[in-house]
Amino acid sequence: MAVIAVVGGPGAPGATTTALALLLAWPLQPGRRLLLVECDPDGGAVLAGALEGRVEAVYGLRNLAVADRRGLLAQAIWEQLIDLSPAGNGERLLLPGLTDPAQAPGLAYTWEPLVEALHALEPQGYDVLLDLGRSGAHGAGAVLTRRADAVAVTVRSTLRGLSSARPRLAALREDLEHQGTGADALGLLLIAEGPYPAAEVARQFGVPALGLLPHAPRTARILSDGGDTTDRRFVRSELMRTARTAADQLQLLVRRRRQRLAPGAAQPGPVPASPAPIPGVGQPYQADGQPYSSQSNPSQPYPSQPYPSQPYSSQPYQSAGLPVESAAGYPGAAPAPVPPGGGYGGYQGEGGHPSGSGYPAEGGFPPEPHPLAYPQTGGYPGAYPVPRPPQPAAPAPFPGAPGAAAEASASWGPSGSPGSSVSSGSPSSPSSPSSSGSQVPADSPASPAEAGEPVAPGTDQGGPQITYGEVLRAR
Repeated sequence: MAVIAVVGGPGAPGATTTALALLLAWPLQPGRRLLLVECDPDGGAVLAGALEGRVEAVYGLRNLAVADRRGLLAQAIWEQLIDLSPAGNGERLLLPGLTDPAQAPGLAYTWEPLVEALHALEPQGYDVLLDLGRSGAHGAGAVLTRRADAVAVTVRSTLRGLSSARPRLAALREDLEHQGTGADALGLLLIAEGPYPAAEVARQFGVPALGLLPHAPRTARILSDGGDTTDRRFVRSELMRTARTAADQLQLLVRRRRQRLAPGAAQPGPVPASPAPIPGVGQPYQADGQPYSSQSNPSQPYPSQPYPSQPYSSQPYQSAGLPVESAAGYPGAAPAPVPPGGGYGGYQGEGGHPSGSGYPAEGGFPPEPHPLAYPQTGGYPGAYPVPRPPQPAAPAPFPGAPGAAAEASASWGPSGSPGSSVSSGSPSSPSSPSSSGSQVPADSPASPAEAGEPVAPGTDQGGPQITYGEVLRAR
């Protein structure tokens, strides 16, 4: 059901004895079990006290530190348990504490995983009692009280016991309020040794009294130093009867706190109706710019929807220059702006193109071309046929190569005048077009002589002449 911490204090108020009394008197439902864990950093007292040394100190909390470092903490817990049930049926178990206070620093990083593992035992039918002693609620072990469902502080009702408990209760209340589950987890287990009544102590401390245990040294000695716990006189003693009452109050406190901290865990009620619209949130406005209200126009009822309902289509809208809306959008979302003069391009409308390409026809909304795309033609998607850039002409054949004379004869007329076309690399035809359709620049030299190059024998300076069947070398 819960993880309950039992805390002591200065003056030996009897935290371990009270925890053992709760262990033996706790009312168990069928299938439920109870586990007592000695978490006092000053060392455990049950092995040498109630068990009178009959069990060797090979089991205990100190073995869990090594298992936690290996990631085997949950499995190692079951290997350290001792059965304290009078009938030996495993309903009331003990996890012994430390045998040496020097072992406590080794558990500094194990307390939090340990309390997590103990909380995980609840679905298996286990309730857990934590015996923190006088110093287990502070320092590294403070996480045990912060994560506990209830914290019971044992206090003797004497002046010395109450005066020493006041600052400890104040520190516990502040720690639970700021870092725990709340100060309402705190309660008192009073040992009726002094003259102060439980109601007065609870009122002065501001902490409820969960139980008033009698000051019975002979009965308590059976729990602290060993004895027969199956004796009828012990079972029916006042100490065990008041311990049962305190156990009932602890269970009631845990149930109330869980209902408060987790109200969803209570019995579900009827499904509430849809809440009314909050004024000012999603509220439509009138034509004059004022928010719509029943006081401003009492003749018209308040609309049920903040905006007029829009027709919903499973197909997304697509407009020119705008991204495509998701088909899973909200039905009542504001529509995309309509281009002037028609509907959406590519959708049903007057401006839509019959091809459904997403661009309007002539007279519609002109599309905005992408800056990296080619120009569009006539509203149809696609790129203009761009002419290929001029390619460099093939170089002229080297003089003397096969076919060079035939190519030169085709380029020059029989009379020595240039023909209709020359090679694009020839500098001697300023007015003839090249093979790519472009003309030679006007400042090109008219003859090889003007360019300062040697000419073949038998040629004059007026133009190239072919003699002796030789070919003029082209640049």
